[in-house]
Amino acid sequence: MGEVEEFEELRPLLFSIAYRILGSVGEAEDAVQETWLRFDGSPTRPVSTKAFLSATVTRISIDVLRSARVRREEYTGPWFPEPLLSDPYQDPARSVELADSISVAALLLLERLSPLERAVFVLREVFGFGFDEIAAAVDRSEAACRQLLVRARRHVVAGRPRFTADRRQRRELATRFFDALKDGDVGGLQNLLAADVRLASDGGGKAPQLAKAVVGAVNVARVLGRVASRLARIDVAFEPRDVNGQPGAIFRDRDGRVLYTLVLDVRDGRIQAVRTVINPDKLGHIGPVADAWAVNRELQQFRRRPD
Repeated sequence: MGEVEEFEELRPLLFSIAYRILGSVGEAEDAVQETWLRFDGSPTRPVSTKAFLSATVTRISIDVLRSARVRREEYTGPWFPEPLLSDPYQDPARSVELADSISVAALLLLERLSPLERAVFVLREVFGFGFDEIAAAVDRSEAACRQLLVRARRHVVAGRPRFTADRRQRRELATRFFDALKDGDVGGLQNLLAADVRLASDGGGKAPQLAKAVVGAVNVARVLGRVASRLARIDVAFEPRDVNGQPGAIFRDRDGRVLYTLVLDVRDGRIQAVRTVINPDKLGHIGPVADAWAVNRELQQFRRRPD
């Protein structure tokens, strides 16, 4: 097998590693491309192509994350990962770890870790790499990597909910949620929400907030119902589909352009969080992006009208 074929065979794994470390589709794709350039420019063939490429993409991702963390600290409003519609890497032996690790809630937990802790956690807990491989990837001793993993687990476990919903329960709840949203059924929405549910949107200062951060089942249901009603009047439609492995939807304007994504965090039989991404810089990989400001101007026409 030639170098190009070897690389392409491993590309899904490399992207999946980079995305989990970075939480960004664009940055992950750039990291994979830089990995190829280094592989292609290497004067010698590595003993293990997989080990070489995995280590290279990990190191690149760590460097990118270190600079990205400064930008995220200065980010306008809540920062959420870029929506991922499908994970290109599949491994039946680790399907649960792979699916859970791309949820928005899981990626937000990883934001609490240092870049090294995050890389070690991803390589070990998600992809099952050996400590010898991890040590080579992050340029630390195996003992140091074990300590990094202990600290990472401590942070992640502290923030991880004790109970989660199974996939069938999530699907059923999501179906009821989107049916209620389509019908503008505020009462139906409220019945599906946890008492302390949170609604938040990532616009990054580059798009109007369709709804500011809201807490509480009554408040969130009212805001969702109101916004959905107004969006329907200007022909904004949504298609339910998985986003980051969780029930979600893509909202599109009347021309089919992506306005925002929405994802549900379901636990204990209730929706605990509703998160939307409307920052246009985070949506381009899904398809042509809508002009959120133009949509917002249309929405203003209905602000004083009764719903």
